[in-house]
Amino acid sequence: MNFLRMSELDLQDKIVLIREDLNVPIKNGKVTSDARLQASLPTIKLALEKGAAVIVCSHLGRPIEGNPEAIYSLAPVADYLTGKLGSQISTPVSLNRDYLTQGVAIKAGEVVLLENVRFNEGEKKNDATLAKKYADLCDVFVMDAFGTAHRAQASTEGVTQAMRRVDKTVCAGPLLAAELDALSLALETPAQPMLAIVGGSKVSTKLEVLHSLAEVCSQIIVGGGIANTFLAAQGHGIGASLYEADLVDTAREIMSKTEILLPEYVVVADKNEVNFDDFIGSLQQATATIKSVDAIGENDMILDIAPESAKQLADAITNSKTILWNGPVGVFEVDAFGNGTQILASAVKDSAAFSIAGGGDTLAAIDKYQVADGVSYMSTGGGAFLEFVEGKVLPAVAALQIAG
Repeated sequence: MNFLRMSELDLQDKIVLIREDLNVPIKNGKVTSDARLQASLPTIKLALEKGAAVIVCSHLGRPIEGNPEAIYSLAPVADYLTGKLGSQISTPVSLNRDYLTQGVAIKAGEVVLLENVRFNEGEKKNDATLAKKYADLCDVFVMDAFGTAHRAQASTEGVTQAMRRVDKTVCAGPLLAAELDALSLALETPAQPMLAIVGGSKVSTKLEVLHSLAEVCSQIIVGGGIANTFLAAQGHGIGASLYEADLVDTAREIMSKTEILLPEYVVVADKNEVNFDDFIGSLQQATATIKSVDAIGENDMILDIAPESAKQLADAITNSKTILWNGPVGVFEVDAFGNGTQILASAVKDSAAFSIAGGGDTLAAIDKYQVADGVSYMSTGGGAFLEFVEGKVLPAVAALQIAG
């Protein structure tokens, strides 16, 4: 990928508009989880160090366009940024609600946060007029929100095109650039052998991912409900386990392209102990039983990979040079059904391979088992991560690319 990077630019006295992903949970006017904010801070700080006047924009939640509601305001984020930027800024971070009609008055060393872009009519539809209004605010546009890069919206792809039409500078911020570098290393020029761990409840949600990974991976470990469909494709009975009968032939097709690693032993619970209205709660009380995949009863629900099989699969992780991880291999929220995910997570941590992990459940498992320091790169992208792995073009990334 060939794109201009913010780190390469002279930003002295430039007005820089940075699109970040500041979509964080807020309760009673306070940010309750700051992971995305922490990830965005280095980009904002670098722009300040380079002498820029910094405007930051983002979405928050899913408000109705043209109907701003206080619960979706970025005001708490402005307060958070003020506290974290400290002496790097000459004045507190202000929240600007009138930027589309009155512009933004800003000087070098200052940071202004624009109110939620999803309050603006035409944001989601990538309205060209709205995109031009964003472009009119700045000298340089920095796309740094990988998590929104798969959406062609006015504050992501549209503003980039509007900037190009008037020969203004567009570039990738450090966070976005790091995402693209890591994903490209894993998918375009991976060190072999490459292994993927793909978990989740349904093959259908990861179908394109599995097809794409089958082209570059020597082996794929499948877990969760996805594994049940592959076990059925091998002719195993899966009892009352979740699976997709209509995708059994598709599973066989994927198995013909690469080696799919499946467990010989699994952890099951009796379906009569499971309440789907309180799935996690009922599993806390359910009996976890280890069984061979050849001995699954009609009332058995497969909910994890048994430790013995997980350790065998971990050997494959140890022997790999590139690892891509998306999805836990069991119901890891419940300890009795989380051993498989924990063993594989530890194997990824201890591996000498380049590893990249993405997806909300994956990051939650990494946090639970405290293996983050052993993962080479953790993607914050969510849907964008999956689409990139699927080989799809991300509109906001494509707009940044330059010839050569």
